[in-house]
Amino acid sequence: MKEISAQVSLYPLRQQDLRTTIRSAWKIFESHGLEVRPGAMSTVIWGEMGEVFDALEEAFAIAGEAGDAVMVVTFSNACPKPGSEGSSDNARPK
Repeated sequence: MKEISAQVSLYPLRQQDLRTTIRSAWKIFESHGLEVRPGAMSTVIWGEMGEVFDALEEAFAIAGEAGDAVMVVTFSNACPKPGSEGSSDNARPK
């Protein structure tokens, strides 16, 4: 199956503790065997397409159980993961 990447922004709405919901999503991504790179505004994940979609569905369901939530996801089958050949991480100006 094809490996893909996804940039995920999860916005827990009207919840007392935002961090718990977001950290739960990270744990779900990791439990599906995905590579996870948290950022200040979004998280990037990589893995087999089926696992990415399954993990996102589970993370959104868990976030929804905690309260209202919005999840924005951008998918790519062309963007290399950071650190791989062709990644912008390897092409930083000096």
